[in-house]
Amino acid sequence: MTPADNEGRLPAWRRFLKAGVLPRVAVILLGVPCLYLITDRGGIFFLLLVDLIILLGLREFYVLMKAKGYEPFEALGYFCSLAISGYAWHHGVVVPLILTASLLAIMIREVFRKEMSQSLGHMAVTVFGIMYVGWLGSHLILLRQLPETQAVEQNIGARLVFLVALLTWATDTAAYLFGVSFGRHKLIPRISPNKTIEGAVGGMIGAGLVGYLLTKSVVPFMTPFAGTMLGLFVGVMAQLGDLVESLIKRDAGIKDTAELIPGHGGVLDRFDSMLFTAPVVYYYFRFFII
Repeated sequence: MTPADNEGRLPAWRRFLKAGVLPRVAVILLGVPCLYLITDRGGIFFLLLVDLIILLGLREFYVLMKAKGYEPFEALGYFCSLAISGYAWHHGVVVPLILTASLLAIMIREVFRKEMSQSLGHMAVTVFGIMYVGWLGSHLILLRQLPETQAVEQNIGARLVFLVALLTWATDTAAYLFGVSFGRHKLIPRISPNKTIEGAVGGMIGAGLVGYLLTKSVVPFMTPFAGTMLGLFVGVMAQLGDLVESLIKRDAGIKDTAELIPGHGGVLDRFDSMLFTAPVVYYYFRFFII
């Protein structure tokens, strides 16, 4: 009998403890109130929180790329990502200029590198890091600032950020619990051996249910049906975001991007799903609701 078979025979509560549920719960109990307070206050405090997430996440991404043998221009990547988030805070009017200037600066900088091998790769991973972490992450700021740009109630911006966070975490938590309890069939083992189809379905169900419940409190301007459908879609995108980061880590040969957050790994491990869900919710509300 294999170790996997023995583990499958354990009671559910033993599997939960062995899978590291307690550190995850502790992080959520501490992190959710902090996120609520900072997001509700908004302004420079929220900008600094998102910038910290972007900086730490981008650093972890560049660590992965260096493990692959690339040499990204880290300083340029950090500067460009923070510039994007800063202008997103000012309603995004200069973001195209920042993206264009970033691309030109990275290509020009490569011209002066002494070693010419893998020049294309060095430039590509630098730009990809800016777009993946910096640009996608900046949608949290765009979402928080959305009411200001659309002349509607200011507190809606905080509600929308809560919506993204709660739906994303509901997906992650439900997928984890369903996977540990009922997971038998592998989802995409070549990318993430531990993820199961049962867990993926559970994540979608959890997000759909939370989406429905949030229409009674956080987003009362949405119908229960719309909240459920948005939750289901976010549940899909959240898991795709997690799989993309797993793909990057597997290609780099690294299990976790860092050990910063107990039970979760690094910042990128914790916020990878939100990099996918924040843009989806932003554009949904930007074009169809607000």
